[in-house]
Amino acid sequence: METSLFNQGITLMLVGMGTVFAFLTILVLAMSSMAAIAIRFGTEVPGSTNNDPGDEEIAAISAAISQHRKRR
Repeated sequence: METSLFNQGITLMLVGMGTVFAFLTILVLAMSSMAAIAIRFGTEVPGSTNNDPGDEEIAAISAAISQHRKRR
């Protein structure tokens, strides 16, 4: 028997949606595993956990602000 055009459309839609779902699932799993590996084996950059400005940064900011205010 010859399948109708409607049945072919439904089949194509289900295959396409299944393919996209499978690809996105694999993508999420790969990204999650890469994040876990990066967290486990990643090297920590010195000072990256501390967001407070250091003494040198405070001095530089203060100097820039005072210089800006002198110009105005």
